[in-house]
Amino acid sequence: MQHVFVIDDEQNIRDILEKYLKKEGFIVSTFTDGAEVLSALETIEPDLLVLDIMMPNVDGLELLRRLRKYSYIPVIVVSARDEELDRILGLELGADDYLTKPFSPRELVVRIKNLFKRMNRLEKNHSSQEITVQNVRLNKKKRLLLVNEEEMALTPKEYDVLAYLLQHSGQPFTRERLIEAIWGYQYVGDGRIIDDLVKRLRKKMSDANAQAKIATVWGYGYKIDEEG
Repeated sequence: MQHVFVIDDEQNIRDILEKYLKKEGFIVSTFTDGAEVLSALETIEPDLLVLDIMMPNVDGLELLRRLRKYSYIPVIVVSARDEELDRILGLELGADDYLTKPFSPRELVVRIKNLFKRMNRLEKNHSSQEITVQNVRLNKKKRLLLVNEEEMALTPKEYDVLAYLLQHSGQPFTRERLIEAIWGYQYVGDGRIIDDLVKRLRKKMSDANAQAKIATVWGYGYKIDEEG
């Protein structure tokens, strides 16, 4: 059985989600803020977090920021505010999905199940643990990106985008397809999140003297240029 952490400072939301998720067959632990979760993570490794943004003490974004320094546990962020900045920040920090309150428990369950299915599918489709394109080497098992055998520091979503492009080297993808592949749902926006990530990746790759490049396919999207 898969173990889900529900983190929200509103007791009625915790109670409703706990009841509904248990009915769907999940093991559920609930927490009121990020500090409690950080303590619990020292002894328990859940399969997924449902994480509210607005909480006392350690809020959701700060918890996500700390978590992504050492863990890639799937995270679905929820928030009472439907602001694009919050959504983009949450996704860039490494959230796998984003829901705006109020939402139905049924929709949350669908998102959770789809996320687990997507993770399993990606693992099956890309069983090779290493991919090399010129002097760039991707070690998927350790989630490392090496240029000339030197590690390049990346945020979680920078790694995910670059890893996806490297795994399909030479194949162009639209911004929408990249968003769907990385976050697993149709992001409502103008694709700026991908453009910003690519801009940062290009600078880091240039600084590291990476021979592989992220090329713009005009009027379409991006791809890895195998010719450098």
